[in-house]
Amino acid sequence: MARAPAITVEQMNEEARRRLLDGIEGKGAHLSFENAIAGFPDRLMNEKPPHVPYTFWHQLEHIRRAQEDMLSYIRNPEYVSPEWPRDFWPAPDETTDRQGWDRTVQRYLDHRRRYVDFLSDPSLNLLAPVAHMQNRSVLRSTLIIIDHNAYHLGEFVMGRQILGAWKSNLAG
Repeated sequence: MARAPAITVEQMNEEARRRLLDGIEGKGAHLSFENAIAGFPDRLMNEKPPHVPYTFWHQLEHIRRAQEDMLSYIRNPEYVSPEWPRDFWPAPDETTDRQGWDRTVQRYLDHRRRYVDFLSDPSLNLLAPVAHMQNRSVLRSTLIIIDHNAYHLGEFVMGRQILGAWKSNLAG
């Protein structure tokens, strides 16, 4: 049996970069942010699904804040972590309107674009330990964001299903 040719660290880095970019943008096995929020009814922005302590808008704002925080953590050697959980979630009684919803969505998309631009830099070594990040890699931090976004977008869609505001393609 023939052995597969060895791959270089550079080739591994580029393959990892492609996979991370797909994950951040919600491609492949991940639900995209855009698909999760498509057609979302205004009347549910400030609703909490049963047994859930936060609203649909709270979830989107939390996703946005966490992604923005991780990008700051990765890029800024002077990074100071915001206070958990206060700075990562809106206040429990905080509400929004269409303008606030759209602002959250746009800020999320802007930060995601910055994240994609950052990851797309071929000189960025995704695997190298970063001193100001306690020697953790950009790869590790980006995987956390992909997991975090997927988790909360899954919750978001499940909440939509429970409240009858989602049509699944799986229903047949």
